[in-house]
This record gives sequence, C-alpha cells and structure tokens, in this order.
Amino acid sequence: MIVSTVNVNGIRAAVKERSAENRGLLPWLERTAADVVCLQETRADDEQLALALAPAVDAGWQLASADPHLKGRNGVAVLSRHPITRTLIGPGADEFAAHGRYVEVDTGGLTVASVYVPTGEAETERQREKERFLAALAGRMQVLRADGRHAVVCGDWNIGHTENDIKAWKANQKKAGFLPAERQWVTDLLASGWVDVVRAAHPDVAGPYSWWSWRGKAFDNDAGWRIDYQVATAPLAQRVTAARVERAQAYALRWSDHAPVTVEYA
Repeated sequence: MIVSTVNVNGIRAAVKERSAENRGLLPWLERTAADVVCLQETRADDEQLALALAPAVDAGWQLASADPHLKGRNGVAVLSRHPITRTLIGPGADEFAAHGRYVEVDTGGLTVASVYVPTGEAETERQREKERFLAALAGRMQVLRADGRHAVVCGDWNIGHTENDIKAWKANQKKAGFLPAERQWVTDLLASGWVDVVRAAHPDVAGPYSWWSWRGKAFDNDAGWRIDYQVATAPLAQRVTAARVERAQAYALRWSDHAPVTVEYA
C-alpha cells in the first residue's frame, strides 16, 4: 500500500489555475502510484470538491470528504483506489465536528485519516483553539491505537517537531508551529506508541521539508518547514519500505505551497 498526503492550498486552484503544462493535481493523480491520497485545505464543500475531482472519480478513485463550516476555509478528503467501507468525520469533539479538519476511512485493509490542524497564533484564542483540537485529535488517536488497527494519520499538522523540521528554527521559537507546548504534544504522541514514519526513515537530517512560502526565495533555497506528517501505529510503521517528499523540480512546477509526502508500506 502506498499512501500520499498533500495540502492542496485550495482544490479548485490546484486543479485549474495551477494546472498549466501538465503540472496540477489531476495530472499528478494520473501519474502517482499511490493507492490512497489524503488532501487538506480543499476550501470547498462536498459538491464543489466532487466537481473539481470528477475526472479522478471517473477514473476510478473513491472519495470521502469533510467539508468546512466556513466558506473557503479548511476541508479535508481521502481518495482511494480501493473501496471505502467506513467513514468518520471529526475527531470526536463536538466543537470540531463540522470544521472540516478530520476525516477517517477504512480502505484496502488500513484505517487512514486526513487531518488539517489549525495554524494557531501564539497567545491568542486561535492558539487555544488549536490546543483544544490537538487534545481531541490525541484522544481519537488513542482509540485507534487501542483498537489494534493498522492506522495512519496523515496531513498538515502545522507543527515542526524538532530543530531539524524548520530551516529557520531560531527565528520561530516563539511563533505558532514551533512553540514548546506544541512540540511537546508531538513528543508525547510519539511516546504513546505512534511513529513519525518519514522522520524514522530520515533520522538526524534537516527536513525533508514539505512546505515553502510562495514568497521570496524560500523554495529555491529550500528554506522550508516539515509540517506534513504520516504518523502510523507501530506495527504498520515496521512495514515502511520507503518514504519521500515529492518536491517539485522547480518553483514554476509547483501546484501547491506544500509537496506530497509519500510512504510505501509493504
């Protein structure tokens, strides 16, 4: 099973405005060997998403999604080449049931979730909302692990766990995404039995980064953040044979400010 995850930064832009010269999401879906693809920040309701992805669905992809409660915000989805036999929307907390930040499916013998963690903003209500979402997410992941399923939670976590996960980590120590409490949350999650499979495959190196600002020379200089993770249950993590970030060869070939993160499970 090959699983990919990518924040599309707006599904309609990813399949239209940025699709010139065979470089958008739909051409990527035609080329990818992935069995399951998790999408975040679709910024579309279910109807708009289905319309944007109609060529992929017509080609045989199965689609499950959680649309956002605010127009043009959030939105997550899972595409699978295998039948989707169960779908759960929301991590279990009523506050986030309709936020379009979590969708979980059973497909191809795996439980796969697509998650879009709030960005947050240090010392504001936005950060407190992020903390509540993280608590709900940890609770749901505890249930998954206790059930003994082969499960992987994929997505844009909006947290750089270690200094190796952000190029400019010194300048971001007091900013959302690299706050001590957020980093500790990831540490505690991994200590509970989950595995950051990309980091496990690439230990003690900077990156591989998966997000770069559109502005300036961030992409060209590889001044990025590794905030797109696949976090798997330990038995599933032991079956990883390859893990990579599909970084575009040039700035002009990007169709999102994130790159797909792809993991192969034997």
